[in-house]
Amino acid sequence: MRPIITLLTDFGTVDGYVGEMKGVLLSSVPNAEIVDITHDIPPQDVERARLVVARVWRRFPVGTIHIVVVDPGVGSARAALAVASEGRYLLGPDNGTLSPALLVSSARAVELPIAANASLTFHGRDVFAPAAAALARGEPFEGLGADARSPIIRRTPEPTRRADGALDGEVLIIDRFGNAVTNLVSMRGGTVEVGAVGIAVRRTYADVDAGQLVAVVGSTGFIEIAARDGSAADRLHLTRGSPVTLKTSR
Repeated sequence: MRPIITLLTDFGTVDGYVGEMKGVLLSSVPNAEIVDITHDIPPQDVERARLVVARVWRRFPVGTIHIVVVDPGVGSARAALAVASEGRYLLGPDNGTLSPALLVSSARAVELPIAANASLTFHGRDVFAPAAAALARGEPFEGLGADARSPIIRRTPEPTRRADGALDGEVLIIDRFGNAVTNLVSMRGGTVEVGAVGIAVRRTYADVDAGQLVAVVGSTGFIEIAARDGSAADRLHLTRGSPVTLKTSR
């Protein structure tokens, strides 16, 4: 089976950084299958990267190697990590982006050494890609580095339950459709309140007419606020961290 290596970055595709990383990988592992998860993470948006990692890392087969490079601290004292978790490997900076894999109780993390000739601004090419290639060639994980010292772990904030049973939550991300993904979860429907606006939780976007607001349980399991054929974020002036409340019928 060809080794699978995925790439998730904030590099975009204009400047050639992704191509350089692929060149390093394919020079070392010519038969690798390289999968682009996305290179459109907003620049330096560690939290957005973490949430994408949470969605995708276990969707790939056991043995997959994920490289995650959203790294505003590149060149600083922050550690470079390799994580082994549930049969998959993740490589990236120690800034919380790899948290979904680190939260697994059996996960193991090591710190990757940084060579003296590694670029201080491009560890994706000079640190993470070579380490991923080593794993793809079958070299042991344990040989990549020493055990990591307390890797940084970020968690999705939990909603707060009020005395009346309602849940106060927040918007986690705004996706490219203008949908606001929240940290609210509901299996019983209900109403999401954004300020003075109440939005019923429905099954699908198509349950309302064009232009209407709707809340649905999205593919992440979290409630999303959407506008049919429009942008809920623009209409409701929502950004990351905007407060939202879920009220369910008793």
